[in-house]
Amino acid sequence: MPMGASSKFSNSATTATFRAFAEKADYSLLSQLKADPQSTTDGRDHRPRQVHSGHYVPVQPTPLPDPAYVAHSSALFDELGLNESLVHDEAFRRLFSGDHSAATDPMRPWGWATGYALSIYGTEYTQQCPFGTGNGYGDGRAISVFEGVFNEQRWEMQLKGGGPTPYCRGADGRAVLRSSVREFLAQEFMHALGVPTSRSLTLYLSQSETVARPWYSENSRSFDPDVMVSNAAAISTRVAPSFLRVGQIELFARRARSEAHPEARRELQLIVEHLIERNYRPEIDPGLPFHQQVIALARLFRGRLTSLVAHWMRVGYCQGNFNSDNCAAGGYTLDYGPFGFCELFDPRFQPWTGGGTHFCFFNQPVAAETNFKMLWASLRTLLDGDTQAQEELDALHDGFSRAMQAEMEVMWSNKLGLSAYDEALVTELLQLLASTRADYCRAFRILSTLPRDVSELDPSFYLPRSDALTDQWQRWLQRWRSRLEAQGDLHQTAALMQRVNPAITWREWLIAPAYQQAERGDMRLIHELQAVFKDPYSPLSADLTSRYDQLRPRELFNAGGLSHYSCSS
Repeated sequence: MPMGASSKFSNSATTATFRAFAEKADYSLLSQLKADPQSTTDGRDHRPRQVHSGHYVPVQPTPLPDPAYVAHSSALFDELGLNESLVHDEAFRRLFSGDHSAATDPMRPWGWATGYALSIYGTEYTQQCPFGTGNGYGDGRAISVFEGVFNEQRWEMQLKGGGPTPYCRGADGRAVLRSSVREFLAQEFMHALGVPTSRSLTLYLSQSETVARPWYSENSRSFDPDVMVSNAAAISTRVAPSFLRVGQIELFARRARSEAHPEARRELQLIVEHLIERNYRPEIDPGLPFHQQVIALARLFRGRLTSLVAHWMRVGYCQGNFNSDNCAAGGYTLDYGPFGFCELFDPRFQPWTGGGTHFCFFNQPVAAETNFKMLWASLRTLLDGDTQAQEELDALHDGFSRAMQAEMEVMWSNKLGLSAYDEALVTELLQLLASTRADYCRAFRILSTLPRDVSELDPSFYLPRSDALTDQWQRWLQRWRSRLEAQGDLHQTAALMQRVNPAITWREWLIAPAYQQAERGDMRLIHELQAVFKDPYSPLSADLTSRYDQLRPRELFNAGGLSHYSCSS
């Protein structure tokens, strides 16, 4: 599946009833992997506890009381072959607002949650687990409720905010409308940008349940949240080929290394086999010996991960918290929590107050290498005793930074319309963008028109340029245009550049009004943003441009909840 591609499906026959939807069920994870032997048979397992073994825990979601429809993704419904009338079908609404009693055969009568390990920038941790063992860390409020095959593609559907699981660490397992709107919109925007990502299916809110979260008071300049805010509880359904994470593989490798229980090594092999089957089987020959399949997995994951991070850098996206538990083992974007998009260009841009420079905008390639290291170490455990296979795996690990650099060079070349990478030209441009206080997305979009004079770039600058910077820009533009002219057709170059440099970007200060109005029952801005984000490489209408293609107002810099946030849960 071309994750992130703007696929167009024309379904002559769509799934129009909940019964027809249920018939799509095909639970490979539940069939191929092992349940926690201490789990309940009915999925009523909501208190924090240690999960010592097994790959998943059956869990019943906690329904939203009095649920109301907020939004759905028409694009994803079309790709899955689902009739859009399903969002208002009672059983469909019940299932995706957390009432699993709507499930009918052949669906399973409960959902499932999974455990994973925590590593912070390559250092193993167990402190976030309430038991100090790592056996209580995992899907605290994410519950998968469906796995099936649609148009010959396997998808898993997961409720975000579906209530507590054994991994909830004492929390309520809910998500607020604010964070749910952000994730719902961001996933589909990233897909439209051509960035591999999990997807958004539906969004429902409760008309009677609220949950309290720390957040920012109006006009706050605080670095950390300064008030408690009650928000409507909501459940968004995110969809992906799988929700297997690097941290998940890491958990089973840790158990295998420590011989935590007699089946630990077998459980590690089973989940790696399942990862290959779910996310890599078309590219890995099942007839290969298992150790060769493991090497192929590492090679393919490295390629996907380096490509993914280059995409992030291309569109200005910063994951904010890119630890191994937030890194999809299938190589796509997952977990839209403390993410943000760089507006004012700053290589150190970091929207999450807890992330520091570890996960800042330009450090994402290094963070990715750390996550690859965690998968490499896990797979190496699986290859104990096979020296040759381990050496092949080590070579992939040793070559990560070179592979990442190669992807970055291609990305920068494409953004500038260059047929070959020019380090000096790129480095000087980035320095000019920072010195001129430029808007990242706007500046590159204007460059896609091949300007001759720096004055054409003025709409992307937050501050007036000095004479010295004007001279530097003019010299750079002349050198760059000379390179492009030597390559050939400038019209074609501009067209290609406009396919990789979006016309609009995510601006947090323009997203906030959508979820604020939704709290009052007005969903119109959410639906308008869905339309705006649907085709981000095409120019907006004059009316939408005046609202959504604007530089951040000065008074909104350093605004809590807009320029930075500790968590948007």
